[in-house]
Amino acid sequence: MSIQKPAPASPPAPSLSSPPSSPHVRRKRYRGTHPRKFEEKYKELNSQQFVADVEKIIARGQTPAGTHRPICVDEILAILNPQPGEIALDVTLGFGGHAETLLPRLLPGGKLYGTDVDSLERPRTEARLRALGYGEEVLVVRELNFADIEHMLPKTPGGFDCILADLGVSSMQLDNPQRGFSYKNDGPLDLRLNPLRGEPASALLRTISAFELAQLFTTYADEPHASRIAYGIKNSKLPITHTLQLAKNVRDSLKDFPEKNDHKKTLARTFMALRIQVNNEFAVLDRFLAALPACMKPGARVAVLSFHSGEDKRIEQAFRQYADKGIFSSVAVEPIRPTPDEQRSNPRSSSARLRWAVRRGASALRF
Repeated sequence: MSIQKPAPASPPAPSLSSPPSSPHVRRKRYRGTHPRKFEEKYKELNSQQFVADVEKIIARGQTPAGTHRPICVDEILAILNPQPGEIALDVTLGFGGHAETLLPRLLPGGKLYGTDVDSLERPRTEARLRALGYGEEVLVVRELNFADIEHMLPKTPGGFDCILADLGVSSMQLDNPQRGFSYKNDGPLDLRLNPLRGEPASALLRTISAFELAQLFTTYADEPHASRIAYGIKNSKLPITHTLQLAKNVRDSLKDFPEKNDHKKTLARTFMALRIQVNNEFAVLDRFLAALPACMKPGARVAVLSFHSGEDKRIEQAFRQYADKGIFSSVAVEPIRPTPDEQRSNPRSSSARLRWAVRRGASALRF
C-alpha cells in the first residue's frame, strides 16, 4: 500500500494591515579586529542594544561613538536642586545626559523643557528619552538657539525654577567626520552646530581676509602662530574644503617650527576658533546672559558649564553684575571644576568650568 505524502502547506497570504518586513541587510565588514571609522562602530552607535560593550569603552576612559558623557552631573544636581512639581529648562539638550538625571527629580507634577539647535542630533535624543518613558506631558523638546531663551516664556509665564546651559560641543558632533569638528578624521569642513543654517567654515575661509583670519585666531584661541597660519590658508592654491586638507595646510605653515606632538594643540585651537566664528558663539552667549534673569522665577537656580576662558569670563561678569544690582542673591565666586576622578575617567571634561547663580527670593547656596 502506498502512502501519499501530504501536499506542502501554502504560505499564508500577506496581511493587508501590516506591510511586508524589509529584507535583512548584512552589516558591512571592517578591516582588522576592531572598527576604526565612525560609521563602522555599530555597537557604540547602538549603545542601548550593546550595553555591556559600551560600558567597557567607558571604563577605559573613552566616549563611545554617537554618544556623550555628561559632565559634573552631581555638582549640577546639587546646584539646581530640582524638586517634584518644578519646571526646568535645559537650553542645550545635546545627548540628554543631564536631562535624564533631572527628569526623575521633577516628578511627580514637574516638567522639563529641552531645547537645542542641532537638527541632526535633537530628534535622536528625543527618541531616546521617549523610549525611557518620558512623554510630552513631562518632557517638551523644541528646536531653539539658547540665545532666544525668552521665546520659551509663553510656555511658563512665571519663568523657570531651574535652568541649565552646557556650552560644550557634544561628543556626537566631535566624533562624526561628516560634521567637520575634528582634525583627526577627514570630512567636509563644516563646523556648524546646526548644519541646516548658516554657512560652513569652508565658505568662511573663501571670503575672509588673511588679516581678519589672523585676528580671529588670536582673539578666540590665543594662537601664537596666528598670522603664519592665516596667510598659509589664504595662499592655498586650492580652496580648503575638508578637515584633513586644513590640518595639512596648518602643519605645512609650521614646518619651520617642529613640535614633538605634531602641532596638535595648534590644530585644536585653529578648529575651535573657526567653530566659534561660524556659530557666532560669543554673541549667542551674550544674548542668553542678557535674557536669563527675566526667565527665572524668584529663587530659581541656574548652572552654566563652559569650556573656554572667554565664555567663563562673560558668565562671571554677567553674574556679578546681576548680583550687584540685587537681581541675583548669590553667585559662584570661583568656578567649580570636575573632580580629578572625573577628569581621569572622562578626559574631555578637563577644561570644564561650572558657574551658578540664584535669583533673589531664596537663601544663598554654599559650595
